[in-house]
Amino acid sequence: MKTIKQVDFKGKKVFIRVDFNVPVKDGKVSDNTRILAHLQTINFILNQSPKAVILASHLGRPKGERKPELSLKVVVGEVENALNRKVIFLDDCIGEEIKKKIENSNGDVFLLENLRFHKGEEKNDENFARELSSLADVFVQDAFAVVHRAHASTVGITKLLPSYAGFLIEKEVQYLSNLLENPQRPFVAVLGGAKVSTKISVIENLLKKVDKLLIGGAMSYTILKAKGIQIGSSLYEEGFVEKAKEFLKEEKLILPCDHLVSKSLKNPVETKTVKEIPDGFYGVDIGDETIKLYHEKIKNAKTIFWN
Repeated sequence: MKTIKQVDFKGKKVFIRVDFNVPVKDGKVSDNTRILAHLQTINFILNQSPKAVILASHLGRPKGERKPELSLKVVVGEVENALNRKVIFLDDCIGEEIKKKIENSNGDVFLLENLRFHKGEEKNDENFARELSSLADVFVQDAFAVVHRAHASTVGITKLLPSYAGFLIEKEVQYLSNLLENPQRPFVAVLGGAKVSTKISVIENLLKKVDKLLIGGAMSYTILKAKGIQIGSSLYEEGFVEKAKEFLKEEKLILPCDHLVSKSLKNPVETKTVKEIPDGFYGVDIGDETIKLYHEKIKNAKTIFWN
């Protein structure tokens, strides 16, 4: 893996794919952890006197439309505080005006507008990737949370610019390599999320490595449905129920044994705990018995992988 330690960034325009997809509440960043995670990479490059540092990210799921409430302008103040220097916000991520401003840079830090305001980003459109690449001389990937997605700013751009991994990517890969090659046992994985479909290969690979795999989140309902457990109106993926049946053969797989349920997903105020979910109710969390069960498995683990 090529890393930024192998590059001289002096005088170069550097496009850094970061993950500034942070939680925003009342128009302010409520947790800046993801921003701080990139400081080592950004400062390492800034210390080498580049011509420009171009920070690019997505925020939320605008689905190719310009949505003011998902503008990355909201993170500018946090990034400036973290870097202790001015950050120039650009109101788009492609175009001649953007290119001109970056070209006239003298060591400035730029933050592009939300990449996903353009449909070409998630489609890994070649033309969109080419426009992004025209802004820079070098590409640095430091956004571990999106490297599995075939988007223009993660895959397309790497075919057009010399590309290197930032420190955050390097660290995550190192941790994962140690986990999967030589973990201390018992090795317990905790897996959540909405969809089984996006985690099938992860589940299959982890089941070969771990001693226990604890499943939570909405993805558990697809597997419970496959097991014949009543899940009421809970979210599940009908097309993956048959595939989920294969996982049930594994004794390592631990599923919720009770559930916190509500009649509303949007406003889950009135809740109760049940073993099986009745019609008209949605599963919104694991129940007390499951918490105790998972607590025991985690407490006894020597290695824990939490996705």
